[in-house]
Formats: sequence, C-alpha cells, structure tokens
Amino acid sequence: MANELSKQTKLDLRYLRMARIWAENSYCKRRQVGALVVKDKMIISDGYNGTPSGFENVCEDNNVTKPYVLHAEANAITKLARSSNNSEGSTLYVTASPCIECAKLIIQSGIKRVVYAEKYRLDDGIKLMQRAGIKVEYLNPDEKTSSVED
Repeated sequence: MANELSKQTKLDLRYLRMARIWAENSYCKRRQVGALVVKDKMIISDGYNGTPSGFENVCEDNNVTKPYVLHAEANAITKLARSSNNSEGSTLYVTASPCIECAKLIIQSGIKRVVYAEKYRLDDGIKLMQRAGIKVEYLNPDEKTSSVED
C-alpha cells in the first residue's frame, strides 16, 4: 500500500472505527462485533451481535454462544427491512469477516461491497460473497493495511 492512503481508504477506516465503537453496545462477552451499512456516504443501518429484541441480554451459557444470538450483519440487515431504506448497492462495514449465514443475507440484500477488519478462522462466507460478485476487502485499522480478497 502506498504511503498516502486514498480518500476511499481513509473513509473506510473511519467507518470501521465507527463499527468498532458500535460493537461496544453488544452484551456478548466472548466477542463483540459491530456493523454499519453505508450508502451514498450515509449510514443507513447499524447492528451489533446480541439476542433478539425482548430477550435477556445474555449471549452465552458457560462460555458457549446461545444458538439464537444474532450476528451484527444480520441485525443491521434486518433493521433495514423495518425501515424505508434499502441496501441495494451499499457497502457493509463489519469488525469481523462474515460467516456463511450472514453472507447469504448480504447477497440477498443487494449489498455490493463488504469491508471487514478482523479475519475469522473460516472463510466460507468470504468465498460465497465473492462468488456472488460482491467486492470483499480486508482492512486492518490498526495496521492501515488492506487487501482485496481473491
């Protein structure tokens, strides 16, 4: 990466930092994840991992995540479904790479670009999004390094 960051990379880093701050809303102890959906330089939705609305804010039992905990991406996308916005052509910023289940939601929602800050041990979600033609980018805010996933 060149010494000078592009205008887009600087913007991407800002949105990823905001997603990290948003992750702090999560009650999950094992891992806090945040997500922002951005369209035309406007945040149109946000989400963090946690239990469904109306449930207790406890994500784990004996250090094992409860099966009904929603991922940050799923929360951001389903929040859009309840609004007048749509995610067609938008960018998703997420603190951890999406799993395969979230990748399916991302594909169906019309999101065209995903920027994430931490690699997860499984990359099946990334591969599925790429197969669908979504541009997937890893951007580490701490190192200020990025790569387009192939």
